[in-house]
Amino acid sequence: MRTGEPLPSVGDVLAALATGLWHWDTAAGEVTVDAEAARLLGLPAEATTLTEAQTRARLHPVDWNEITGVIPLAVAEGTLAEVRIRIMDEQGNVLRVVRSRSKPSYDPVRQAYELIGTLQEVTEPAPGTSAARSAVTGDWRRSREAFLLDAGRALAEARSTTEVLRVAGGLSMPGFSPDGLVVFGVQGDRLTIIGQHGHQPGDLGPFSHMPLTTGYPAAEVVRTGRAVYLSSPQEYKERYPASWPLARHFGRQSWAFLPLTVAGRPMGAWMAAFAHPVAFTPDERAVLTTVARMLAQALSRAGAAEEERELTEGLQRSMLPSLGPEIPGLRVAARYIPTGGGLQVGGDWYDMIPLPSGRFALVMGDVQGHDVRAAGLMGQLRIALRAYASEGHRPDAVLSRASRFLHGITHDDGAGHPADPRFATCVYAEADPVTGILEIARAGHPDPAIRMADGTVMTRPTAGGLPLGIDPDPDYPTTRFTLEPGETLMICTDGLIETGGHDLDSGWRRLRTILEEHPADDEVDPESLADALVQGVHGPSSHHTTGPLADRREDDIALVLLCRPLEGTVRPAVRRTLLSVAQDEPARIADARRHLSALLHDWGSPEQVDSAVLLVSEMITNVLVHTDTDALLLAEVTGGAGLRRLRVEVTDAGDDLPHKRRPGELASSGRGLILIELLADAWGVEPRGEGKSIWFELYEPGGVSADGPAGAAEEGAA
Repeated sequence: MRTGEPLPSVGDVLAALATGLWHWDTAAGEVTVDAEAARLLGLPAEATTLTEAQTRARLHPVDWNEITGVIPLAVAEGTLAEVRIRIMDEQGNVLRVVRSRSKPSYDPVRQAYELIGTLQEVTEPAPGTSAARSAVTGDWRRSREAFLLDAGRALAEARSTTEVLRVAGGLSMPGFSPDGLVVFGVQGDRLTIIGQHGHQPGDLGPFSHMPLTTGYPAAEVVRTGRAVYLSSPQEYKERYPASWPLARHFGRQSWAFLPLTVAGRPMGAWMAAFAHPVAFTPDERAVLTTVARMLAQALSRAGAAEEERELTEGLQRSMLPSLGPEIPGLRVAARYIPTGGGLQVGGDWYDMIPLPSGRFALVMGDVQGHDVRAAGLMGQLRIALRAYASEGHRPDAVLSRASRFLHGITHDDGAGHPADPRFATCVYAEADPVTGILEIARAGHPDPAIRMADGTVMTRPTAGGLPLGIDPDPDYPTTRFTLEPGETLMICTDGLIETGGHDLDSGWRRLRTILEEHPADDEVDPESLADALVQGVHGPSSHHTTGPLADRREDDIALVLLCRPLEGTVRPAVRRTLLSVAQDEPARIADARRHLSALLHDWGSPEQVDSAVLLVSEMITNVLVHTDTDALLLAEVTGGAGLRRLRVEVTDAGDDLPHKRRPGELASSGRGLILIELLADAWGVEPRGEGKSIWFELYEPGGVSADGPAGAAEEGAA
């Protein structure tokens, strides 16, 4: 061009430099490119407008993410946004590498970015040259810092060796990404392969268990602790002729071998292999070295965590015995789920103990704390309980001895050793497989629950005492009742109830729903029911049933189910419960009221439920006030829905029969039988061999009793 001639147009200059022009408006979601830019993107060489999705399909996914990350940084710093981009074809192959330079701006009104920039093809520098992309240092450093932050976060969050290797395999470094990765470990005097990415199974067989004295780059890195960079196949062949034949058939062009060092000692080596030539500039070596250090730390943490997990899980398995052989006439299922975080072993346990009488005992407990000491105390206490039970002691005696034992090993021994008082809750249930009779003693543990044959679920109030270890000479009363055919007993630790931020009330309502809705065509399968309970409070579905105490620390879960199968194929249409109230336990009258309300939870008339609760309270109170004996409550619901009959009996050992009186207006007693006569559909008093029984019946609206209204009237008159 001569002096004085007009300058060529910008488009002609860009075309002469093989540089394309593009414009991106994020608000419109469109990218406009000229003919050269379209050619560089692998499209026909003509100006066109693409959608963001069409443009994104032509770029490597990692590079697209890099673009979207660099744009806000460039706007904030007022600089150019410069990114290296791999252009992909329809088969996912890299067509070329281009450099994009643009000046982004942000429109706060439209809340959108607008970019105008150029695309120019970039060739990788020849091996041994010093070019190495020094022209893009600004964007390179920003991309490198963002990549290292992301890689560090991902490696720090990995909790196992498998997760660390998965993260390492997905690393895409800014501007140069390896297509093959291998992590080598050291076992004795040989290399081992911990994990790999980008190789076919069996390809790395010759490199496994290779002696450290071999002329192989990874072995040299482990021996010396210094990295090895090989920029070309020729350099690899010249420096390591012995191992070159093994590496040649992979078709790689560059290799980097870096030491994995922890506490100054090489624990292995990391190989990154590239399908294109890489010069390994100082910036690239710095990135590789940093990644190798983070990878070594992540593998060290994951290995230590896996060893600790294996140790604690093995300890827990040894402390929680299997339930042993099947019990004729009964079915048992148990679960233990460590959820408290930290150590995978805590103070919860369960046990099943064969007894000299031919019965067996189910034991469940929870030692205070969630640490190594709690686990140790749990093991000692479980052994002590098993020993006391095997001697043939009654449930109350077993818990009394266990409390004395725990108090003795956790309080000051008088020798100057610091005291670390701990307590433990426990429930001990002795079961007779033939009759289904259970004798239960509790030490501060949650009450058991019963799922009846018809699906009704209710807690079973049982007498209890202080947790073990508080009092060296405690008293534990025993509750006796029968597990009817088709019924399932559930005992659990408070972790099953309170996991997910629940308190005892809301947690029990959640468990009750799971127990009631569990399908049971013939009879309950305790194994499937146990799985449903654990999944309901600790599985994915439990996130929909969180409680009001979301900040509460999770606790371990222990669960035991005892099921008495149905005798025959016909499900009994009887719902029955039995409860005793002693003279010195007037507070259990409230338990009786709640127990009867739970028994009638689906009764058709709420007014009749209130009447039944009132009459039961009156009848038990009369026994405690007018006799010196205990009261025994028996409640039965028979018949189908809408045709059911409730029969309630309160039995005592007193000889005096009640008489209906006409109390004055200011009298404080004498109205019990009047209330029964007014509210019950039928009632009566029956003398027994020792004592008496007073009973009443209520008929669900729409149904009649088995004897009919006339028979009920005659019984009431009698």
